[in-house]
Amino acid sequence: MKTAVIHHPIYRKHDTGPGHPETALRYEAVINALKEEKSFWNELLEIEPEQVSRGIVQAAHTKEHFKKVETAFAEGVEYLDPDTVVSMHSFDAALYAAGGACRGVDAVMNGEAKNAFVAVRPPGHHATAENAMGFCLFNNVAVAARYAQNRYKEIERVAIVDWDVHHGNGTQGIFFDDPTVYFFSIHQYPWYPGTGSRGETGYGRGRGYTLNVPVKARTDAREQLRMFENAIADIGKNFRPDLILISAGFDAHLSDPLGQLRLEDEHFVSMTATVKQWAAETCAGRIVSCLEGGYNLETLGATVKAHVAELSRG
Repeated sequence: MKTAVIHHPIYRKHDTGPGHPETALRYEAVINALKEEKSFWNELLEIEPEQVSRGIVQAAHTKEHFKKVETAFAEGVEYLDPDTVVSMHSFDAALYAAGGACRGVDAVMNGEAKNAFVAVRPPGHHATAENAMGFCLFNNVAVAARYAQNRYKEIERVAIVDWDVHHGNGTQGIFFDDPTVYFFSIHQYPWYPGTGSRGETGYGRGRGYTLNVPVKARTDAREQLRMFENAIADIGKNFRPDLILISAGFDAHLSDPLGQLRLEDEHFVSMTATVKQWAAETCAGRIVSCLEGGYNLETLGATVKAHVAELSRG
């Protein structure tokens, strides 16, 4: 089976305005890089998603949050928070973004693809159950996790691996008291949004099902990779997921303007391979990777291509 690449042209219509780092050019850079070599692109399965319903989104978000995002456009609101810009097509793009993540779950669960990469925008991991923030409207991986659990009886436990340079505070918060979803984040700390310390491990029944690995700015890439591999090994001793979702941010790249870490393409490939091995051992290789950050337009496409190439290998 092939690796699915899930995308939709509406992702480029989410207009964040001049100078905003989360620009439609990110989507263009990713898709152009994946299509650059015809032989490589032909080895992938291209899928166009549909919008998700209100109910699917509200499995991870409050009704009030959904309504707030929905009515922002009718009222001409331009900012949902100081960093999160919306425009005419943003609400539709957000529904297609969550839809892309859910379509990735379907592709993997229905045997269309062995795994999937969703070239999505707007990103999602900062969106909390109640609020949009940090460029994110709806939390794509959180919606996909709940969708998988509700749609497929085979999916009881989901692991979310977040290697974006910024902590996935929204994802953590949505599942903080839930022992069926393990959230693991490795990220620069202290850094936006200020969360993600070692002490944040879950609440109530969810205690012990959140693992944060904070990384100091300018940490050696080999050391960060060692920390990542050790964390996955430790999680794997006690948690066997039925599905793994990746919040695949590429702003931990050495060249990224919004981070101060030192990863290069080879390190993202190594992390991908580590997650693939874990998935092969626990959940028949089921992985859905969703684009989060990554803001250097000169390098983003090549880094994503390296990640997708590793997903498709073997």
